[in-house]
This record gives sequence, C-alpha cells and structure tokens, in this order.
Amino acid sequence: MGGYSGGYPGGVSPSRRPPRRGRIIRRKEMPLWQELPLLLVVAFCLAVLIRTFLVQAFFIPSGSMQQTLEIKDRVLVNKVIYDVRNPERGEIVVFRGPETWASETPSEPVSQAFSAKLGRTIGDLVGVSRPGERDFIKRVIGVAGDKVACCDQQGRVTVNGKSIDEPYIFENSSLDAPPNPRQCTSRIFAEVTVPADQIFVMGDHRGVSQDARCQGPVPVDNVIGRAFVIVWPTSRFTSLDVPENWKTFAMPAEPPARPDPTTGALFLPFLLSAGLSARSGLPFVPRRRRLRS
Repeated sequence: MGGYSGGYPGGVSPSRRPPRRGRIIRRKEMPLWQELPLLLVVAFCLAVLIRTFLVQAFFIPSGSMQQTLEIKDRVLVNKVIYDVRNPERGEIVVFRGPETWASETPSEPVSQAFSAKLGRTIGDLVGVSRPGERDFIKRVIGVAGDKVACCDQQGRVTVNGKSIDEPYIFENSSLDAPPNPRQCTSRIFAEVTVPADQIFVMGDHRGVSQDARCQGPVPVDNVIGRAFVIVWPTSRFTSLDVPENWKTFAMPAEPPARPDPTTGALFLPFLLSAGLSARSGLPFVPRRRRLRS
C-alpha cells in the first residue's frame, strides 16, 4: 500500500522541508584593464607613504664615502629611527647640510621640458630621484659632549682622548698639509667639543671628503635618517652595520636604547595593502619569505 502523500509533490509538506541555504553571491572579478590601474594607484600611494614616513632610497652622488659606498650606489635610509633616539657613533647618516656647508656635487642644469620636470617630481615622491645639493651622507664620529681631535702619534682621530682604529678609511688626508679652516685638505685639526644636539661627521674617503673637520658639526634636527643597507647594484647588496671599532669603544654608560623601529615600521605597508584589498574586494595573499641561514 502506498502511503498518503497529502497531495504535496514528493510527499513532503513545505513546513517539513529543510530550509534553503542562502545563496552565495560571488563578486564579479574585475577585468585586467580595470584592476591594473587600481593596483598601480595603490602601489604609488604606498610608495609615497613609505618615502615620506618610513624608508627612502638615497643615491650616492660623490666619492666621499668610498670604499664603503661607491658612486651610484643606492642605499635605503631609515627615517624613523631617530624619532626615538639620537644618532650614535659609527652610524652612517644622511642629513641636510647647514648653510655653511659647501655642496660636494655640481648642480644639474635646469631643464625646461615638462616631461623632465614631471619625471623629477614623481621620482622625488617615491624616493628614486637624485639627492639635492644640500643632502650629504657621512659617518658619525662624535656626539654631543664628545671632544674630537686629530691626531695621535699614529695619525689617528681621537674621541675624548681615546684613539680610534678606523679600518674603513680610504685614502686618508695628508699629515703634512697645514690645517685649513675652509678646506679639509689636512688630516690635522684642533680639538672640537661637539655642542648639544649636534653631531661630528666625517667621510670614509678622508682625502676628498668635505666634512665637520672644516665645515663644523651638524644639528641633529638636520638628520634625515640612518643608511642601513646597500640595495643597488645587487652585486654590492650588504647591510651597513656599525663597525666593531665603535661597538667596543668604551664610553660612559648611556640609558638603554629603545627598540629599533625599522622592523615594525616596514610591516605598515603590508597592513595598508591588506586593508585596501579588503575594501576593494581584491585578493591579498602575502608571499612567504624564506630566511637564508
């Protein structure tokens, strides 16, 4: 005998049917011709944010830091580290030269072409243009309160009376040339007490570098950031760590430094990119990076 179906198709009452699941609405994927411009705009905005607040590429225009840095090298500069602490001895810093400092690079001819001006403007925004005439890169030799002089019996720089071994020096200045207050042609200079909130900087290529020996200390407020890695050319890729001669340099105890903000700051672009992807519906899949042992 057949069961009574109650007149409903399939023999199941509508009230007893399993509830229908909500339909999954799939967002229509953007065509490439729409997605690509959006990604380019996002990438450009991120590059501007990074260049303005976090990290900037800096082009080496002169030989004053040879052979640590060669002409046309490109380094990355951490722009936030000195927001939490002051520069330290041995670090390589990029700074705006005071008005008394003479430029080490010849001025470029001003092009009237609109395309050239536009290219320089965009390059400056994303941090890949040539540095200005007032931008310098040097090594910190003394900080506020230090007494810097040259030379000891072996022709070395002294800081607070202690001689410094500097293996990175390339073609040192002459010991025979008389001191010149306007040109760093001589290795010899009188003792200088670094004023408060200033630093004493020198180039590694002492024979050609025009630095604090003859142009005076640099205000900490003028420092743009710390150069921490050479990124171009790839054959010269290396970190710019503080040399061992400064790590072992005995100085009065200083308060413990705050954590270096470089690592945390570099994650911000990825967070911004993820947020923008969520808003636009574009997929965001972070790439896995394998650290080399």
